[in-house]
Amino acid sequence: MRPNHGDDKTITELNLMEWKCNNVQQVLVRIADGSEEMEAAMIIDILRRAKANVVVASVGDNLEILASRKVKLVADMLLDEATKLTYDLAVLPGGLGGAQAFAKSDKLVNLLKKQAESNKPYGAICASPALVLEPHGLLKGKKATAYPAMCDKLSDQSHIDNRVVVDGNLITSRGPGTSMEFALGIVEKFFGRPKALELAKGLLVVRQ
Repeated sequence: MRPNHGDDKTITELNLMEWKCNNVQQVLVRIADGSEEMEAAMIIDILRRAKANVVVASVGDNLEILASRKVKLVADMLLDEATKLTYDLAVLPGGLGGAQAFAKSDKLVNLLKKQAESNKPYGAICASPALVLEPHGLLKGKKATAYPAMCDKLSDQSHIDNRVVVDGNLITSRGPGTSMEFALGIVEKFFGRPKALELAKGLLVVRQ
């Protein structure tokens, strides 16, 4: 373990673009049975600390899902309702079961494709870049990373060793241990580096 973990909080960024929104950032986080609870909770928590409006949508028939380690999470709404809204960012936590459920959801995939086609930000962590984004063409022409055991499924593996990769409007990351950096990377893109560092200091990711 690094004694001063996060002192040099950096993200690997390619094809620099500004992430914009008209007012308060609207962020959609999808969850499903088998989602990785650490990743989902970290993304939701940190973005809400940054004052983004985070909508948690369940990909399934129930608001309550059973995450990968049997933790119960409750969504704000079902995906059907969530698809009626527009978002500045759509993001997927990982977890093998959750990623497999995401990949099978036509509504979720179509929403992601519309997000990408509109050049709006979208992201995924852990198994989701490999199992959801890659097979549906959402990594075409993009650099990305994923959970180490899943990286062989990525057609472009040139940046897989980075903990967080931003390529234009896409952000990806590796797993539970990088989920805080992933969420702070999103904060940095929307709110600026000073805000991300302020949150990182408050969370003791970096030294006060």
